[in-house]
Amino acid sequence: MTLVAGVDSSTQSCKVVVRDLTTGAVVRSGRASHPDGTEVAPHAWWKALCAALNEAGGLDDVDAIAIGGQQHGMVVLDSQGHVIRDALLWNDTRSAQAAADLIDEHGADALAERTGLVPVASFTSTKLRWLRDNEPANAQRVAAVCLPHDWLTWRLRGYGPADESPLGPDLTALATDRSDASGTGYWNPVSGEYDRELLISALGHDAIVPSVHGPADAVSRQIHGYTSREMVVGPGAGDNAASALGVGASQGDVVVSIGTSGTVFAVTDTPVRDATGTVAGFADASGLYLPLVATLNAARVLDAWTRVLGVSHDELGALALHAEPGAGGAVLVPYFEGERTPNLPDATASLTGLTLASTTRENLARAAIEGMLCGLADGLEAITRHGVNPTRALLVGGAAQNPAVATIAAQVLGVPVEVPEPAEYVAWGASVQAAWCLTGERPQWETATSSSLEADPQPIIREQYAQAASSSLA
Repeated sequence: MTLVAGVDSSTQSCKVVVRDLTTGAVVRSGRASHPDGTEVAPHAWWKALCAALNEAGGLDDVDAIAIGGQQHGMVVLDSQGHVIRDALLWNDTRSAQAAADLIDEHGADALAERTGLVPVASFTSTKLRWLRDNEPANAQRVAAVCLPHDWLTWRLRGYGPADESPLGPDLTALATDRSDASGTGYWNPVSGEYDRELLISALGHDAIVPSVHGPADAVSRQIHGYTSREMVVGPGAGDNAASALGVGASQGDVVVSIGTSGTVFAVTDTPVRDATGTVAGFADASGLYLPLVATLNAARVLDAWTRVLGVSHDELGALALHAEPGAGGAVLVPYFEGERTPNLPDATASLTGLTLASTTRENLARAAIEGMLCGLADGLEAITRHGVNPTRALLVGGAAQNPAVATIAAQVLGVPVEVPEPAEYVAWGASVQAAWCLTGERPQWETATSSSLEADPQPIIREQYAQAASSSLA
């Protein structure tokens, strides 16, 4: 049996799956936690990766591996390969002013044309500008900039500071893929080239950045970090692009992912440039494009509401399904930790439309789910304005398995909804890439579906939400 491995180094944890190359069946897996916070020492990710690999039975019988990971996180290295400071993660909003400054200097239209993105606090370029402005001594030490999965792949291959790694600090060995490069704010997904002027504008000087590889381009055929043996190493991918690979998304599919963040993205052969910044014009991990809208507030909205109502997630869903669409007029605008889309880093949540009659546990539960999904529905609508014609929505992430979430999604999104069986789809996608790099062909592994729902549009839900969201910003 030929085995391939995929890794998901996410915000919260590191997951590893080992799969049979022929069938795609998961043979074994492992997991390890990451520290909380929006600023994390990258070495904690390396420790978690090694622990997850050990729990998954190691790599002695594995022929290929690739690492998917959280996008945008800023990992800065000095000339000797040392991490200069803790990484600022995608959900660290302190760089909001830096984003505004970059837009003022270069213009939203020009930035969208050059990179497919208009900067928000999530993107790497804004974090580099924050570093330049707030920690100039650290900024001056930066010799190389990479992203979380780039750094882990580099370490796995045996690179790093001389006292920690067998191959030493060769910064030119850093490698990445199109999907993660496209989230930096200084790479052009159409030309496939870095925009050095924008990198220098962000950091204050030029630096080494990872070489960008195609979906079937192995970056190494031997690893020396975790173990030393012949093994194909793929370039890895950003988490959303890896998830699209893992779930088998193709043109016409929109993936709605409800995790720590919420994302809506589609696979398309046409690049998207949105000067409003609502849609990020990312590249995907298959050689195409991945227009994406992200929200900061997703599954944790439901976590908060289970605490408020003193119920489990299943009980929250059951309560919601006992309320009518529109929740009796109760509307939750769930900007609990600011928001990325719309770009409101300092916003807070609001609950409106309550009357004595509508203030029931059932309506409050439904308002939480409707509010979370309406933000994602706005994202779907934004993507369709750029020519994407969705035929179905693939609902993934832990919250997708709640029957109430799937039922209400069919009412809010207005397209047929399919819920794939629960799986670590980012790690699955990384394993797809590993197999692709090993054989030269993208594997056609089947993905099982746990439920399918026809579109059931209930306009009142989004009409109420639009009015409440508008009022909250007035």
